[in-house]
Amino acid sequence: MARAMWKGVIRFADQQVPVKLYAAAEDRSVHFRLLHRKDQAPVKQAMVNPRTDEVVAYETIRRAFVTPERDLVVLDDEELASIEPEPSRDIEILQLLPPAAIDHRWYQRPYYLGPDGAEATYAAFTRALADSGREALTRWVMRRKEYLGALRLEAGYPMLMSLRYAEEVISTEELGAPKGPALAKKELEMARQLVDMLTDTFDPHQYSDQYRGRVEELIQTKARGGKVRKKAPPKRAPAADLTAALEASLTQERKRA
Repeated sequence: MARAMWKGVIRFADQQVPVKLYAAAEDRSVHFRLLHRKDQAPVKQAMVNPRTDEVVAYETIRRAFVTPERDLVVLDDEELASIEPEPSRDIEILQLLPPAAIDHRWYQRPYYLGPDGAEATYAAFTRALADSGREALTRWVMRRKEYLGALRLEAGYPMLMSLRYAEEVISTEELGAPKGPALAKKELEMARQLVDMLTDTFDPHQYSDQYRGRVEELIQTKARGGKVRKKAPPKRAPAADLTAALEASLTQERKRA
């Protein structure tokens, strides 16, 4: 199994389940080194005083918050450290919720939970969560930050999903209602046909990051000493009316099917 990134203890009632936390997703972006164009020497970032153009040492830097009135509130590292959450290994279960109680807007980052010894206790907890048919709302502190999360089973394996807080999720009430003319009967029927033709099950293995693939292919070509041909950007087709667009989409889907 992958390397554990953190260890904790699930606590509910008087039970304790030691667990290890594993990342359930990873960043697969292509990362570049920044070079000086003239001699290809690696460059590094530095904090610079814009008034003097002098590099500022990290230990002399302070954090500040800009108020709506444009005032600066300067904070010391010691002041910020004093209000950090208390270090803890506890994953506290706050509530048990129906599986559809938390919609996808709230989920942020997934983690797997594996046993940290005490495998019988871990297995019993997993079975109890499965029998309940629910997911647990949890709270824990990891690396000086407090998280809210949902503990659920994925294919029988415990998964902990960190959640966004209420102030981070934009309510649909802040959006204006959709506007536009009513669809004609023909347009509505074609739209329904298109929806029916596109309805399918989700297979994530059918999709990949095409841009990343092109970047990796470009790197491999240049590493072999090959030449890269620049492609002209595709010409945009003129905008079509809704009926023509739906007819074109239906024709394309029929050919694909």
